[in-house]
This record gives sequence, structure tokens and C-alpha cells, in this order.
Amino acid sequence: MMSEISRNGVGGGGQPGRIGIGLELDDVHMKILEVLRENGRISVAALAERVGISRANAYTRFEALRADGAIKRFTAEIDHVRTGLGITALIFVTVRQQMWKQFRAELARMPEVEYCAITTGQHDAMIQVRVSDVAAVHTMVTDRLANIPAVKATETVFILDEVLKRPYVLPSDGDRDRPRSPRRPAPEAQGDVPLGMMRFVGAAEGRAALRKDG
Repeated sequence: MMSEISRNGVGGGGQPGRIGIGLELDDVHMKILEVLRENGRISVAALAERVGISRANAYTRFEALRADGAIKRFTAEIDHVRTGLGITALIFVTVRQQMWKQFRAELARMPEVEYCAITTGQHDAMIQVRVSDVAAVHTMVTDRLANIPAVKATETVFILDEVLKRPYVLPSDGDRDRPRSPRRPAPEAQGDVPLGMMRFVGAAEGRAALRKDG
């Protein structure tokens, strides 16, 4: 199984788009990631056969992807309904500036929180929770989040159906029929970053500190 191939932890930094042996990520690396997306427990021999390379090559490339951090870890995907967590909700939170550390500390004490991201737009953060029933969401919002001094306001949206959920997305997914240009490291952000007709304004001091803590 792929999770048993290496006993070493993920290696340090490295440039985005490069692997530990110093080669650019190519079509073979992308194919390996595509196969692992379907089955993370596949054997090295089966992986090599699927990708069309030797077993030794498959092993070397897999280890390099781990060392570079392109593959972070292996985990199980569960059916949340079968495990009793049939209600999923998104809670958009407006956070009082200069209180981000308190917000993060309180959020870490809530085991039902599956995901949290700092966002642009009307709200400051989005929380995804999985719970057993609607009452649990109501309790979390009105009794727990509302009592956190760092939380200024919330807006809750219930997810009715998770139409599409992929383990991860690869650059090769969107350009199978187009010539692929060489991948380059992402440029470091400097102030406001233009994106087409949009501009992303640099985060407030509190948000920047939160990212550093992560």
C-alpha cells in the first residue's frame, strides 16, 4: 500500500512545482497523482502498471513527491451520514479586528468544525461544520460562537446536497485538450495583487498574524 511505502516524514520546503530530486513536475508525476486520487492504497507494482513505468521508477517518483511535500499525507474518506453527521452547514463569521488569535483559539476547541478559511467579501471567515441535527447548528451559533468576544456577527447556510466533492484537483484536469506550458513558481505577493479586473487588497494586520501562526 502506498501509505506503507515510506516511513519518513515529509521533507522541508522546496520550490512550488519542483520535487526533491530537482526535476520539474511532468506528465508522469501528474499521472501518479491522478491514480492516487482514485486509490491511495494502491501497490507500487499496480501504480507502475497504471502509469506505464517501471516499478523502480514509480517508487522513486512517489518518494520524491513525498519529500517535496506535493503529497502531504494519506487519510481515509468517510461517509458522514453513515457515521451520524448528516447535517452540514457553512457559517460565515465577521471577526472583530485585532482579536483573530482569540477567534482561532476558540475555534480549535470546537471538534465539529471541519474546515475554516479566511475570506474576502462581506465576512471575514467561513466555517464548515458537520453535526447530527439542525438543533446542534443552532446551539453552536447562538450559544457558542455568539459568546466569543472576537465574533461580531454570523450568517448560517445549510448545505442541502453535496453535488460534487473531489479529493483534490490537479492542473492536468483542466487542460487535457490544450498544450501545457511549463509550470513556474508562483510569484511572491507584493501589496495589492491584480487579477484580471479584480484586485485583492492586502490583509489587515490581524489576518496577517493569523496566517503566520498557521
